[in-house]
Amino acid sequence: MGPRPNLLTRRTAGVATSTLALLLSTAAVGVVPAASAFSAAPAGVCAEPADTHADARVAKGGHAKLDPNHLTAKQVRERAADLAAAQRERANFRTGAVTPLATVTIPVVVHVIQENSTRAGGNIPDSLINQQISVLNQSYSGSTGGAATAFSFQLTKINRVTNPSWYPIVQGSSAERSMKTSLRTGGKNTLNMYLGELSDGLLGWATFPKRKLDKMDGVVVLNESLPGGTATNYNQGDTGTHEIGHWLNLYHTFQGGCSGSGDSVSDTPAEASPAYQCPTGRDTCSASGKDPITNFMDYTYDSCMYQFTAGQASRMLTAWNAYRAA
Repeated sequence: MGPRPNLLTRRTAGVATSTLALLLSTAAVGVVPAASAFSAAPAGVCAEPADTHADARVAKGGHAKLDPNHLTAKQVRERAADLAAAQRERANFRTGAVTPLATVTIPVVVHVIQENSTRAGGNIPDSLINQQISVLNQSYSGSTGGAATAFSFQLTKINRVTNPSWYPIVQGSSAERSMKTSLRTGGKNTLNMYLGELSDGLLGWATFPKRKLDKMDGVVVLNESLPGGTATNYNQGDTGTHEIGHWLNLYHTFQGGCSGSGDSVSDTPAEASPAYQCPTGRDTCSASGKDPITNFMDYTYDSCMYQFTAGQASRMLTAWNAYRAA
């Protein structure tokens, strides 16, 4: 597919055209596993993954600090087994008061992490946050050109926190854990979004859903990647869209490369590696279909990505009903 079609229905007035570029040369790529990775289960037992994996979005020129580009094939199999186990648990222990959902409104709590009261210190205006929620609703409704999903987003609270010890937000640090442990609110169905300057030039990262809620659950997004921010080529709100896709159990479109189960979605063509910028016509695998460079779960510019597929929509809803439905 080519570049994104007309963006006027989505990109409202006020989107920055600043040429200020972020320094992203040291960005980390893909999924950064926790130290314990996934636990080994005893024979005959399907154990929940022992710790949270975070999935980061990066710009062209980034490289992995720990070189975990994405989940291994083994980790993908373990997550698939865990999803099946979560579905069985729901079926076995459902009381009748809880039924699978076909449409979902996700409450969103936004934590603005600030070093000080200046814009440079992280104090972004409410208008950017409201535009981000609008972008999410358009992206997940399919109005930007992709498949409609079951999800919509409702901003319930903006929580501003000035704490220089949490700024910038450093992925995998004790400070990140302290921040989330102190601030996270709501149940498994509540999206906690943390905004701030990020470590290592990252655009954002997210946790995958788990059967048991922990305080690390949520998404972290570069504050200036919101619509109207200063992150050149990444300031139309699609980092938020991308990271929430992970929070809803989507993998990168390039997960698994050209072989195996790929991203575990049948209608996203196989892709050997991340796509950057907007390489129209790119085709890195021999299987049918050109690379899905316009998919929200690739690494292209915000101006290039505009869609989820029907298969991704189905996968997200399946995971929601297994993991996050109240």
